[in-house]
Amino acid sequence: MALQGAVRRAGRAWPATLRTRLADGGELKVRALSRRDSRAWHESRRRSAAWLHPWDATVPPGGDARPTTFPALVRRLHRAARAGATYPFAIEVDGRFAGQITVNNIVRGSAQFASIGYWIDRDQAGRGAVPRAVALVIDHCFEAAGLHRIEICIRPENSNSLRVVEKLGIREIGYAPRFLHIDGAWRDHRIYAVTVEECPEGMLRRLEASEH
Repeated sequence: MALQGAVRRAGRAWPATLRTRLADGGELKVRALSRRDSRAWHESRRRSAAWLHPWDATVPPGGDARPTTFPALVRRLHRAARAGATYPFAIEVDGRFAGQITVNNIVRGSAQFASIGYWIDRDQAGRGAVPRAVALVIDHCFEAAGLHRIEICIRPENSNSLRVVEKLGIREIGYAPRFLHIDGAWRDHRIYAVTVEECPEGMLRRLEASEH
């Protein structure tokens, strides 16, 4: 499969830099999360705290503690990225940090699949940055990483995320009761998935075609 223009290939799956334009002409860049993002990341999370809180993953009782600082978080993610288990990306809009998108739970062997999670700064919501960022990353996973299937799992109450998969045309394949620990409790999730065969033209190109 050859994707045109959407993914700037970096010779390997991660780190990589992916670029496109928003519908309003703004610049969207997806690139490796860095320790240099610390201040902007904290400011964004603080500014958007109330908006993001209902959808934030939490650690269940008895679970492994999460890193307590941003540098520690980045170190952990980069170790996992070097091992090929995850690809942690920052989202930039017009040159400013705007959120995060992470390819999680990468499985090789016979499966060749992964899941994608994301969040966006509340101030950047409504510009179409998330659907385009997800499309860029899915195309990158299929082309550069050689994955076959991508899942996105969403709480039924999360209307903003549900609109993302709707815009991308990703089909719902199942429902998982008490699937992930979110906002302090085990929460049900709707499961969406796409395979490389379902978008031979590329996810970004399919999204852009649907907007015209």
